[in-house]
Amino acid sequence: MGYNPAMNPRFHCQLVNGPGGDPVVYIEFKFERRAILFDLGELGPLPPRKLLKVSHVFVSHTHMDHFIGFDTLLRVSLGREKKLYFYGPPGFIGQVEAKLRGYSWNLVENYAQGLEIRAVEVHPDHLQEVCFPVREAFRPRRESGKGRPFDGRLLEEESFLVKAAFLDHKIPCLAFSLEEQRHLNILRTGLEALQLPKGLWLKFLKEAVWRGEGEAWPVRIWSRDPNRFQERTLPLGFLKEHLVKMTPGQKIVFAVDTVLNDDTEKTLVDLARDADLFFVEAAFLDIDRERAEDKYHLTAGQAGRLARQAGVKRLLPIHFSPKYAGDPSVLEQEALAAFTGQS
Repeated sequence: MGYNPAMNPRFHCQLVNGPGGDPVVYIEFKFERRAILFDLGELGPLPPRKLLKVSHVFVSHTHMDHFIGFDTLLRVSLGREKKLYFYGPPGFIGQVEAKLRGYSWNLVENYAQGLEIRAVEVHPDHLQEVCFPVREAFRPRRESGKGRPFDGRLLEEESFLVKAAFLDHKIPCLAFSLEEQRHLNILRTGLEALQLPKGLWLKFLKEAVWRGEGEAWPVRIWSRDPNRFQERTLPLGFLKEHLVKMTPGQKIVFAVDTVLNDDTEKTLVDLARDADLFFVEAAFLDIDRERAEDKYHLTAGQAGRLARQAGVKRLLPIHFSPKYAGDPSVLEQEALAAFTGQS
């Protein structure tokens, strides 16, 4: 997936089923054994080694083509020591619970590894979370009270942030953005000038920068081959000055299944503002706008114009209607023409 090559992007995206298949975007974190998913359609094309990297799943809504992959991910994860977080719109916790209740779990108390499913339900003003532990046959552990406040932020870590916004698909539907707080490049010329090795220590250097540690913070430098480099410690401030280049981080936005009205237009433009990559549905042609409105979907032209308004760098139209299976390129052409101002 192309971005500015000079940026050396941290997030690598894969549209799993193509623009005409079930919506799933797999986003892998560079240099980490970690990935997240936007939507949860059919997961067959993803091998288990990729699915096992998934830590968080963000589900727009639970129509079958956006949620049928739940069982596949659950099956691959069983017998693993991990927590899997699923986020979805109002009613989502009950739907996850219903999925889990569809199976018999009489032997899982003997599992050596303890999988936990954590379902987070997104409401306009709060988040509600329920834990489903495998060793308790996925019986729900419910939190008391209303849950924690929701201000648009779903997940915030030192180096990235995931936001959500509500759309209208005749039911609440969520759009998501993944934003890197800032992008850190390690300068090869700096490593060479200081005669320092590449290796895992650079990951810890980046983490210290993301945490905002002080200039005197000691950074341990080591190599897999101690005969070629003797371990040493240098202050963070010195290494930042000579090795680290900070640039604006990546922003990836995912939006599917909504009618376009004044509210959703503003929501989408605000969420996608200046995104590096905008995955957005382009279900119908503008000529079939009435049909799109009846089904609460966007047209390709609307998708392109939204992307243009938001100033995104790259548009990727997805979630094409089967109506155009004979020539899906017409949807992409219309979306890109609207995006570039040619229509």
